[in-house]
Amino acid sequence: MNFTLSNLDFGIIIFYLLAVVALGFYFGKKHKNAEDYFLAGRNLTWPIIGFSLFASNMSSNSLVGLAGAGYKDGFSVYSYEWMAVVILIVFAVFFLPFYLKNKIFTIPEYLEKRFSYVVRAYASIIAIVLNVLVDIAATLYAGGLVINLIFPQFTLLQIIVGLALIAGVYTITGGLSSVMYTDAVQAVILILGSAMITLFAYNEVGGWDAVYAITDASHFDVMKPIDDDGMPWPSVFTGVLLIGFYFWGTNQYITQRTLASRDIRQGQWGAMFAGFLKLSILFIMIFPGAFARVMYPDMTEMDMIYPTMLFDLLPPGLLGIVLAGLIAAMMSSLDSGLNSVSTLVTMDFVKKFKPNADSKWLMNVGRIITAIVMVIAILWAPKIGEFEKLWDYLQNTLAWFCPPIVALFVMGLFFKRTNNTGAVASIVVGFSLTSLLIGHKLTESSYVLPNFLYVAFLHFVICCVVMLLFSLMGASKSESELAKVVWTRDELNNETIALRALPWYKNYRYQAIALLILVTIILLVY
Repeated sequence: MNFTLSNLDFGIIIFYLLAVVALGFYFGKKHKNAEDYFLAGRNLTWPIIGFSLFASNMSSNSLVGLAGAGYKDGFSVYSYEWMAVVILIVFAVFFLPFYLKNKIFTIPEYLEKRFSYVVRAYASIIAIVLNVLVDIAATLYAGGLVINLIFPQFTLLQIIVGLALIAGVYTITGGLSSVMYTDAVQAVILILGSAMITLFAYNEVGGWDAVYAITDASHFDVMKPIDDDGMPWPSVFTGVLLIGFYFWGTNQYITQRTLASRDIRQGQWGAMFAGFLKLSILFIMIFPGAFARVMYPDMTEMDMIYPTMLFDLLPPGLLGIVLAGLIAAMMSSLDSGLNSVSTLVTMDFVKKFKPNADSKWLMNVGRIITAIVMVIAILWAPKIGEFEKLWDYLQNTLAWFCPPIVALFVMGLFFKRTNNTGAVASIVVGFSLTSLLIGHKLTESSYVLPNFLYVAFLHFVICCVVMLLFSLMGASKSESELAKVVWTRDELNNETIALRALPWYKNYRYQAIALLILVTIILLVY
């Protein structure tokens, strides 16, 4: 296989890289304080929010991972995508209004207002660890694999360093503004590039009949039977729901985009738009994995399927555009991860211990932290190759860490009786279970656990029960304090009245219903 680029392809990629760096410097000149740098002045509108949510989520590791999963495991991996639509709707209805009402910089900041700083600090530390190990490092690894095909004379580590430096430059200078606006451009390139791969792969294999001829019909089922080893259907409503909720509802890496909304409606519309874009994943990212079963029946390295298809199928020029889309996906996740970790460290820890710090000084601290995080991710990224599939690494790591965090947010928002005593107890028990699960994996214990998605949900339930029980032993906050952080039926009623003033097509609830109808149709077909 010849992984070489024409001069035209090189030109397209270099032009793209120079353009995003220039955009970072352009926005960097506009920042005056921490709010400008970390939250783009809280002035973003729904198209930018929606595109950025999508681009940040669908990174190069997703492209590589979804194609590999579509090849080996089938369409069941799409459950993560359609479930994200449901979760985004729940997020827009219940959680986003409270995040914006409290004008928080970070998602863990909500937990301090609901419980205490200790709870906030724990959630922030877990978010930082996951952002670095999962979001940033995995993106560097996946992007490095592709670039390594083109430049085999360089080691994977050398390529990872180069990619990190490019993304780091415009993130450090431009902050969230450059991240969001480059994400919008990158989302369009990503969608078009992925659609091209699907079209060329379809033509190459001669249509679906060739795939059906060598593949069992169950491979194309999104919902698998209860005895399936990978993703039985009950696990979709347990572990997949849980991991998805962590990612879309409580993860700074993603939700920081909505915190920068101009107002609540822009944030809700942005979430609905992102959900609509997520529905396309089956057709433009998982389908290629199915076609690859015909093209490469003996492929054993799942993470090489997508890059191999790029060089196999696309002519010069078009290859450069699609590679730019892959790089765009990688950049959008790198910049999002770097900016979110910088925000978490600066606002959850530095500002806590220097409460009177000048806003401009905090902005500069955030830039330094971005650089430090970049170095840590560079060192960890090569170790990800030890997992059989990139997708396994991503989902297992989230399943270990996210249940206690989700428990804090769900119980905190919906159960007024829960308090700091219960939250701290839940953290202790939850982290102990996380440590045991990681130990089980590292020691390669002979004891076989149930499906990791079931284990994750059980982990979550235990944390919730512990929180409820220990909350009986401590005092709750005052009613006035709880009114700002706990959901009640009145919230929904007041919003219903406010939405009546809008035309029906601007009512995000109707948009949500339309999305649910589309999800139902797709699940009925597949």
